[in-house]
Amino acid sequence: MAATLNADNPSQAYLPDFCAAATILVIVLIAELVAIVLTLAAHVTPGTFLTELAKMSMYMQWLALLSAALLCRSRPWLETFDSTRAFTIAFFMLASLCLLMAEITWQATSRYGLSVIIDDSHRGFVLRTIAVSSIVIALTMRYLYVASEWRRSIVLEAQSRISALQALIRPHFLFNSMNTIASLTRTDPKQAEEAVEDLADLLRANLGEPKQRTTLKQELEIAAIYQRIEKLRLGDRLSVRWDIADLPMRALIPSLTIQPLLENAIYHGIELLPDGGEVLVSGRRDGDNLRIEISNPVVPGKHGRKDGNNMAMSNIRQRYELAYDGRAAVAVDSSENEFRVLLTFPYEEGIA
Repeated sequence: MAATLNADNPSQAYLPDFCAAATILVIVLIAELVAIVLTLAAHVTPGTFLTELAKMSMYMQWLALLSAALLCRSRPWLETFDSTRAFTIAFFMLASLCLLMAEITWQATSRYGLSVIIDDSHRGFVLRTIAVSSIVIALTMRYLYVASEWRRSIVLEAQSRISALQALIRPHFLFNSMNTIASLTRTDPKQAEEAVEDLADLLRANLGEPKQRTTLKQELEIAAIYQRIEKLRLGDRLSVRWDIADLPMRALIPSLTIQPLLENAIYHGIELLPDGGEVLVSGRRDGDNLRIEISNPVVPGKHGRKDGNNMAMSNIRQRYELAYDGRAAVAVDSSENEFRVLLTFPYEEGIA
């Protein structure tokens, strides 16, 4: 039962989505397992196991589904509290629900002459129900608390990685850009001014407040700014072809992933080739997924500066895994003459 993360305040998402079908299925299975354990632990008459299991299952499923419905409705309210208080309130809410259900069940069976279904005294049945329920609820709340803390630590680690990536501007790129701008001030002041503005925009994007996701339009604009700056330095050796007309610009994407991949393609590929080459950035929508591919030529027999490349790819893979919980993929295809990176992730729309 994985929690749904809130991008703006991930530490508050410590309860799973009890309205989701997958979570309800898990709850139903757990309730059935508890029913089997309780039936096996009881002293049942030989030959009546299935009958007793059916009665226990019906009771446990009612409790489980009503509990899921209660938490589904109250989850937004519970997550306005800190985690300890939220879990404590949830525990007493569920324990009270179990107590109420036990009393209603006893009264209904007694009033309508169906007491044979419950082979226990009133007090014994209610106490046994609340005791077993409290143990199961406490264990479940403990599991959810530990899972939420683990998830929170993963989110915080990812945010620190985003901050580190945003602060990671290779010194050689900065020095080369400044040298290029300095030379342009003498030969083409207007272009030098544009280059300074581009560099300022790129620094602002890299060093600004970390964001989990941004729109594809904003992400591609940052990559285009980086391309213009590198084009001033490499000239005709660098060519970038953008085949992205089919991409929805309002789609959300983890921030600062296209620009680092373009930077890798130039730094690990084009810059090492005496005659340079072309970087191809292509993308399309494939059903509910978006596919973006960045490919570049490499020196035959070499795959660029491997250590830095592997570090960047590992960082991006972890961020996509966290952002999409296994629904995204970052694939690398490295051949003798070409290096390709394919991003596949769910299409989710934001504000352009």
